[in-house]
Amino acid sequence: MSSTMLIAPSLDEALSAIANGAKPVAGGTDLVVAARSGKAMLPERLVAIHRLDELVGITQATSGVRLGALTSHAEVAANQLVRERYTALADASTIVGSEATRLHGTIGGNLMNASPAMEIGGPLLCFDSIVTLRSMTGSRTISLSELLAGPGQTSASPDELLTVVELREPPPSSGSCYVRLEYRREMEIAVAGATCRVSLENERIIEARVALTAVAPTVLRVPAAEAILVGTDGGRAAAAAAAREAAAAARPISDVRATARYRQATCAVLVRRVIEAAVSRARGKHVAIPASDALFGAD
Repeated sequence: MSSTMLIAPSLDEALSAIANGAKPVAGGTDLVVAARSGKAMLPERLVAIHRLDELVGITQATSGVRLGALTSHAEVAANQLVRERYTALADASTIVGSEATRLHGTIGGNLMNASPAMEIGGPLLCFDSIVTLRSMTGSRTISLSELLAGPGQTSASPDELLTVVELREPPPSSGSCYVRLEYRREMEIAVAGATCRVSLENERIIEARVALTAVAPTVLRVPAAEAILVGTDGGRAAAAAAAREAAAAARPISDVRATARYRQATCAVLVRRVIEAAVSRARGKHVAIPASDALFGAD
């Protein structure tokens, strides 16, 4: 059990507490679950950062959109800009955990927990996201791919706090999608998941991003699958070829949720469907949010 807990009234005081060994907590959805399940003891010292208003909110910037680290999944899922321009992130945020988790869980906490099965990781990678890390000695900005180091591991220093996530503005005629395989909706995490973002010009794909969830030590981008899509119309043949490449890149494990073989086979199906949905959205066709609901009835 934690022996001390400070409710930080300012970012500077939060950073000072973190520099002195306190662990930050906001929504606490990962921290409490881990403690109750016996996976991890509560830290000796905690600093609550939930009152830091400067870390909350979604704002449009010249280069894209900025998410404060304390922005909840529910806020992201409901935001009109996200739903229109960063639709894969809306797909993911809408199905994070339960309603309570979405209301209290934060973008920053989810990223720093660094689960390979996190819903938002694939969409954020596909939008070329960068994160800002702050400490008492300054700040630095790194790509999300540089932050995620392994299961439950990041490249952040112990005295650093993630404060902002920035997503690049997608080009015109872009579409994106995230889907996951799940056994049930509420309180579920992905058995496997896939994200795709494409940009079109003259009905051909000129830019593509593909990422996999829950099939590698971190959320995994697949450049080889992206390369297959560029220059194509994004139709069934191209999507299937890219999906096979993505499945080959997966490095899943067997656990209580699924075998490695099952996850790898599932990747090919998920990636094909998510590519086709992203292309449909780029062409202005309607695919409901969350896309997992719309696509799991497909053949």
